[in-house]
Amino acid sequence: MSAPVLLDLFCCQGGASRGYADAGFEVLGVDIEQQDFYPYPIVVGDAINILARLIDGEGITFVDPAGQEITKHMEDFAAIHASPPCQSFLNLGAVNRALGRDWDYPNLIRPTRELLQLTGVPWVIENVQDASAHLMNPVRVCGTGLRRPLRRHRLFESSIPLEGVACDHKRFSEPKYWTSWRPKGEKRLSTVVQVYGNAGGQHEWPAAMGIDWMDRHGYVEAIPPAYTEHIGRQLIDHVRRVAT
Repeated sequence: MSAPVLLDLFCCQGGASRGYADAGFEVLGVDIEQQDFYPYPIVVGDAINILARLIDGEGITFVDPAGQEITKHMEDFAAIHASPPCQSFLNLGAVNRALGRDWDYPNLIRPTRELLQLTGVPWVIENVQDASAHLMNPVRVCGTGLRRPLRRHRLFESSIPLEGVACDHKRFSEPKYWTSWRPKGEKRLSTVVQVYGNAGGQHEWPAAMGIDWMDRHGYVEAIPPAYTEHIGRQLIDHVRRVAT
């Protein structure tokens, strides 16, 4: 039996996609930019527009690993994941203004949800903790609860019931990782790995995140694959139950 196909919208360099693949899905990514590090087939284009086209009955075409052009329609997808841009929830508006930038980031959670609700397949929306007010009954996944030295909380809203992963911060109690926090110039270490911006300690990122194929920008934006493997196992169980 072939694996069910999951469409990963706003896929970036493929952290979420890898987790869903590990859970048993075949994955097709969609991103507005060409992602040279993305490890699966990808369609380059605006995720909202592509999803709307699929709902309207159009197909989307991509090149598979064998070099063949493949076209898929809405009925070919068993599930959809979406990670709308999170920057609008990270206080970057004030930062941009302070730096003289005249651009800001849109909040795409609502328009993404409105389209997903028209697809007829189970779906998941992922975003950061600060987006909680814009998500409906999300569950939270914490890296420490997955035995990873990461307090990288992520929220998952879904059309099906999901279980999150509770925090286990006390599991990592030894301060041994780089941190940018320097109170009064005093050097301190963190009990978990810091993955953001131009942070130091970047040699710790691959093992902590479970990712070894991205550039620095990809790591900063990525969902650790263990998170979506946890979500994906629940999603694929639901897909298979419905199919039978």
